[in-house]
Amino acid sequence: MTKKKNYSEPLVLRFVRAVFPTLEKLAPPLARQFFVRIFFSPVRYERPEKEKQAMAAANAFWLPVAGERVRVFAWGEAVKGYVLFVHGWAGRGTQFRKFVEPFNRAGWQVVAFDGPAHGESSGKRTTALQFAEVLQKIVDTRGKPQAIIAHSFGGVATLRAIMLGLVVDRVINIASPTLGDLIINSYLKAIGGSPRTGDWFKKYIERTTGKPFFEFTSLYTVQHLPRPLHLLLVHDEGDMETPIAHAHALLNVYPAATLHQTTGLGHNRILKDEGVIKVCLGFVEG
Repeated sequence: MTKKKNYSEPLVLRFVRAVFPTLEKLAPPLARQFFVRIFFSPVRYERPEKEKQAMAAANAFWLPVAGERVRVFAWGEAVKGYVLFVHGWAGRGTQFRKFVEPFNRAGWQVVAFDGPAHGESSGKRTTALQFAEVLQKIVDTRGKPQAIIAHSFGGVATLRAIMLGLVVDRVINIASPTLGDLIINSYLKAIGGSPRTGDWFKKYIERTTGKPFFEFTSLYTVQHLPRPLHLLLVHDEGDMETPIAHAHALLNVYPAATLHQTTGLGHNRILKDEGVIKVCLGFVEG
């Protein structure tokens, strides 16, 4: 029997978690600058074997975007068109491998990518704005997709891209965050940071961009879309990483959206559930 490989969290994340609380106490200014670096620098997790197999089966190519080389994957033929998939923070395009076969069978080509500073793509730091540039470049290259399906942070980037002019009619956001304070708190929790650092970080964003942190969240973006959007939210009631309160908050300000709620799937396993994939395919086809 072959022993299953353990894809544990990277050493760098464990190191940061061990030293950050002490650094925050002894040298707050240094800790704050370190937090800025952490916030925009995703950890690269090793690609599991099944994702490597999916990658090998794809038509893969490089796309230059904003000075970076972005790895793009395409599966199947675009009989009806294509559906664009956007992974989350520290994720990979191949995380959507379970969508490939049913979507291809229905006539849809599946297109995904490793975002800047993720997977095989170049870069060390990235933002939702840079992801939005990738989305626009893919659409400029391949034409308008039938829909975009995004996971977690990918949903933030997708709505931001649409607000900035990306044209798409249907979007599915899976386990996507919307509440600014909860987003910052999730980072702080991961490294053992305190609310003081979070408060400073929000002021830092406003000082450096001229805009409050709230304006970079989906809760703000969805209220400033240039045109109506068919939006489906898929969220698990037990998601510990991105609590379902995020989805309900977005529904409160964008009631035209629809929520498909699941149970027992959490934040990542939701991408492998046959029921979720079936719901997504039905929404894509209208």
